Amino acid sequence: MASSSDHKATVIDGKAVAHTIRSEIADEVRQLSQKYGKVPGLAVVIVGHRKDSQSYVSMKRKACAEVGIKSFDIGLPEQVSEAELISKVHELNANPDVHGILVQLPLPKHLNEEKVLGEISLEKDVDGFHPLNIGKLAMKGREPLFLPCTPKGCLELLSRSGISIKGKKAVVVGRSNIVGLPVSLLLLKEDATVTIVHSRTKEPEKIIREADMVLPCSRTSEPSGIKEFFIQGSWIKSGAAVIDVGTNAVDDRTKKSGYRLVGDVDFKEASKVAGWITPVPGGVGPMTVAMLLKNTLDGAKRVIEQ
Repeated sequence: MASSSDHKATVIDGKAVAHTIRSEIADEVRQLSQKYGKVPGLAVVIVGHRKDSQSYVSMKRKACAEVGIKSFDIGLPEQVSEAELISKVHELNANPDVHGILVQLPLPKHLNEEKVLGEISLEKDVDGFHPLNIGKLAMKGREPLFLPCTPKGCLELLSRSGISIKGKKAVVVGRSNIVGLPVSLLLLKEDATVTIVHSRTKEPEKIIREADMVLPCSRTSEPSGIKEFFIQGSWIKSGAAVIDVGTNAVDDRTKKSGYRLVGDVDFKEASKVAGWITPVPGGVGPMTVAMLLKNTLDGAKRVIEQ
């Protein structure tokens, strides 16, 4: 058992890993361009003027430009009808230069997110949220065309850090469609023994204490879980891997913005016992965008290299 005084967890630098992946993607995009005269194309559809959505889209556009992926930006008014939005998605489905389509969530209340996402062509579903992609992920012996970006990024961080998953006890905190559920299915595919802890779980601390790897993503699923599942350092098993997906804004007057971002785990205390840990920010976040670019590249290769 490592003593808290001399032990320091290996901090997994998501920014550095994502940078490596982006370089690999840029090389492959260059090769596609030289060999076939074509590059991958990613279309991002944004409805309305939410500042956080605008900021995400601008970050994705910049990331595309860095690796040579062509960006198609479609901005639609807040009051757009569902039929118009679906028609725009169908138009992008038919565009041979677009290999990935992403509809920025959340959508305004009058639009049915599930219905809209279901209209994206399976071959262009780079977010990995199409029911058929998630369904295949849940079935043994089936492979989805695309994996959801954040869960895929979590597994990539474990893999590139040399952390073995097979036969390990993994605890996922949260059961959202976006992270918790798909990351649990991915870990199962890699032969982990998976337990999902959620807002109705009794004695979460006891379950987490036994985990070889902990992946907290309650922030994305259950707002009530922010305080309930703030994971103390003492909950972490010695030598465990902690991949913290949670992102919470905490008041901080020393910051220009008035807040700072923290994860779902007490990073300082957990670092004294964990074997590996991701920081927030700078851990899983950069990986999500890198995986989006990777999915777009893979979608393009399927079409271009045929």
